[in-house]
Amino acid sequence: MNMALPVINDDLSDDELDRIADKAAAASAFLKAISHEGRLMILCHLVTGEKSVTELEELLSARQAAVSQQLSRLRLEGLVVPRREGKAIYYRLADDRPKRMLETVYELFCQDDA
Repeated sequence: MNMALPVINDDLSDDELDRIADKAAAASAFLKAISHEGRLMILCHLVTGEKSVTELEELLSARQAAVSQQLSRLRLEGLVVPRREGKAIYYRLADDRPKRMLETVYELFCQDDA
């Protein structure tokens, strides 16, 4: 779905400008949340499905404290959802925004020039 970018000009009402500013603030918070390499890698792993904290530690070759800290930030931003099963905690993507963003990042930075 291709959406036109908003054009900010003198014709916009104060309400329209406020809506654009609100959306810009939300986008900025989202980009800050994914701007850390560790958080970005966690999201990459969660695109394939739910993972336990232990699985993420192994996949990232990272300490539990570091993984938990990054998951906490992603949870705070509403990007991941936890689920407890016994002593294990599992995480999954909260919605499709991270997947869509990762597809865009892949397209911009990872595809070879042909």
